[in-house]
Amino acid sequence: MTTDPQGEVLGRLSATSEALRSLKGVFASEEPLDDVTGRVAATAARAIRHADGVSITVVRGENAETRGHNDEWVLSLDRPQYVSGRGPCLAAAEHQQSIRADIRADENRWPEFAEAAQQSGVHAVLSLPLTIDGSHSDRNELVGSLNVYSYTASAFDPFDEALMHLFTVAAEQAIVNARRWQFSRDIVAQLEQALVSRTNIDQAKGVLRALHGYSADEAFAELVKQSQRRNVKLHDVALEVLASLDKPVTN
Repeated sequence: MTTDPQGEVLGRLSATSEALRSLKGVFASEEPLDDVTGRVAATAARAIRHADGVSITVVRGENAETRGHNDEWVLSLDRPQYVSGRGPCLAAAEHQQSIRADIRADENRWPEFAEAAQQSGVHAVLSLPLTIDGSHSDRNELVGSLNVYSYTASAFDPFDEALMHLFTVAAEQAIVNARRWQFSRDIVAQLEQALVSRTNIDQAKGVLRALHGYSADEAFAELVKQSQRRNVKLHDVALEVLASLDKPVTN
């Protein structure tokens, strides 16, 4: 049986290109971060040979977490790395360089991860760094990694590594978009809450003016005084005043 190296390469390129085309909707979507990164991970798993599991790690300070995966079982490989503070996904994020390894050859380097991989039947890993610029209210740069696990010891060659770099671009853009979307939602929620609070405070001022003959400024000063004296939010004091109207009058 003859082999066709050129045909194989073209086939791998075609699979990756098709996978990337399927991600077009991700960049325009308004979805939570985990939903978007999950789609990126699932697509990467379909695009690369021998990619049995894919996860996306995000590191913030001393904390690392999986923010996307194609299958739940990959969490059993990510978590030992987070707990022990070492492993290919953390090394890729920390040093901002790709890591391609046969797990048996690196079991002394990452013993906790190697043990988890052995239990899962995983023999090879490819982790590529992610860098996400801070934006809006969060100015800190995020780093992370795109991690690919395989049951095949000989999985992942330099060509696979080059192809997966395309998916790091997709993952980075997905995270940026999802963070912007979440930031916008948080701002809207805060504005809505501020409007509700303002309405309740104005109503409470009206109650105090009606009950005690306060001016508008005096009523507001009374609410502020109660808030400071009791160390309770002004909005909560206003709600208490409004709630007192519903209490039955006792003789």
